[in-house]
Amino acid sequence: MARSRSSSSSSSSSGWRYINPAYYLKRPKRLALLFFLFVLFTFFFWDRQTLVRDHQEEISKLNEEVIQLRNLLEDLKNGGGIAGEKMKHSSDGVHAVKNMDSPDNILDAQRREKVKDAMLHAWSSYEKYAWGHDELQPQTKNGIDSFGGLGATLIDSLDTLYIMGLDEQFQRAREWVAKSLDFNKNYDASVFETTIRVVGGLLSTYDLSGDKLFLDKAQDIADRLLPAWNTETGIPYNIINLAHGNPHNPGWTGGDSILADSGTEQLEFIALSQRTGDRRYQEKVENVILELNKTFPDDGLLPIYINPHKGTSSYSTITFGAMGDSFYEYLLKVWIQGNRTAAVSHYRKMWETSMKGLLSLVRRTTPSSFAYLCEKMGRSLNDKMDELACFAPGMLALGSSGYSPDESQKFLSLAEELAWTCYNFYQSTPTKLAGENYFFNDGQDMTVGTSWNILRPETVESLFYLWRLTGNKTYQEWGWNIFQAFEKNSRIESGYVGLKDVNTGVKDNVMQSFFLAETLKYLYLLFSPPSVIPLDEWVFNTEAHPIKIVTRNDRAVSSGRSSGSQESDRQSQSRKEGRFRIHH
Repeated sequence: MARSRSSSSSSSSSGWRYINPAYYLKRPKRLALLFFLFVLFTFFFWDRQTLVRDHQEEISKLNEEVIQLRNLLEDLKNGGGIAGEKMKHSSDGVHAVKNMDSPDNILDAQRREKVKDAMLHAWSSYEKYAWGHDELQPQTKNGIDSFGGLGATLIDSLDTLYIMGLDEQFQRAREWVAKSLDFNKNYDASVFETTIRVVGGLLSTYDLSGDKLFLDKAQDIADRLLPAWNTETGIPYNIINLAHGNPHNPGWTGGDSILADSGTEQLEFIALSQRTGDRRYQEKVENVILELNKTFPDDGLLPIYINPHKGTSSYSTITFGAMGDSFYEYLLKVWIQGNRTAAVSHYRKMWETSMKGLLSLVRRTTPSSFAYLCEKMGRSLNDKMDELACFAPGMLALGSSGYSPDESQKFLSLAEELAWTCYNFYQSTPTKLAGENYFFNDGQDMTVGTSWNILRPETVESLFYLWRLTGNKTYQEWGWNIFQAFEKNSRIESGYVGLKDVNTGVKDNVMQSFFLAETLKYLYLLFSPPSVIPLDEWVFNTEAHPIKIVTRNDRAVSSGRSSGSQESDRQSQSRKEGRFRIHH
């Protein structure tokens, strides 16, 4: 045993000497060998790290190329995607989508893919938990029928699915429309909401796909809405029973019709007349404008309540927000829809008059000089602006091209100022999502009033128009920031929800149909080439449904009416009343 211990100790001592520096100092050849091995190992390790970095960069590039190829394959695999739509409507559309060489185009493609993923998440959640119902309640994973059980989310989403090239989802939706969509409902429907969502959604899908199923369905529901225009003046009632007729106005308006609800059906009903050859739809809605034009004020600003029997305005708020907004929007867009001809020149004239009135409502805050649009009651101004009024920057930018160069620049500059304010509605809250409305006080810039957010589209709508019309990529960056805020605060496992309070981030339980119809569509187009739904060929209705521009050379509709058929135009209260609601 003693010998064994001694042998072990000697062996251990012999091993330790190789790590003693003195050992190598006495043996230079071994020192040189050790140095050589150290250098060799260092070069080997450095080379491996370089290879790993190169490999990672190569993988990253390949992933980007895969994203691009996947987008193109999905677009090209059928006639239903962006590329297919472009092939029908724009000779250079496919090439525009394919041109992914520049870093900007690669970034746009990646962001477009993220928005598309959001649409897939929203749609698949609706399909799983609320199929055929109007809207999804994501937190409780069930459907609700907010609009009489017309499949509002499904119909609102049809053209978004088509534009994004989501063919399988589109085909399943089409099958539901063909087999299950039934308008014979004993339900008091909003004429406005039903027009902009259902009639508009079906017409847009017909214009994109050419599938007559959608035109036939649009005509079916429009026929059920027509009796709403049977008033002494032709200014429509805003509510009608889809099965029995019986039009009327909501009790809370005191019997009056709402401006936006009565003046936002023109695009849809004119398009329906053009595509069916039945002029009844166009005559009813255009007579509304002629009636309002008889007493149109010098500043072009109308109160939100109108007596449908006398055609006179009631003492009420003047606003570019809830219950007023889309009336002014459609004055401009019907002019664009008719391709700016003499037949629609009176719409442009009325719109320009209203824009003079809009200028009188512009104020700026201290200390940051944010431009905003006041509301008005009589001669008194209220320093309040709805997020709904954030459609106005896009409208001003879109309409600026019809002015002289100096006037055009003035309105475009105002549009950019207002867009900055609307973007700051988002940036000024902890969640980076905008509240429903804002108040402005000296020295305080902006303060959230009603603090919910229900996934509204108006600000991203204006960013889309400003990017398309100016080419300024800043608007894309702002839109991307808003999208990321929705992803962070509103996306849950079973869809997207609004917030009860943008300060605390507490969630509600509704995925609004316009989130799929408008918010995600405008975000997708914000990162798509301008040849995708080009603005010289399409005009968007107030629910973001693109309708084909058709040149009008017809005479303006006569203001004469027989006593039982005095009708007009205008929607019902989506952005105004319907969208003004919130589900908890």
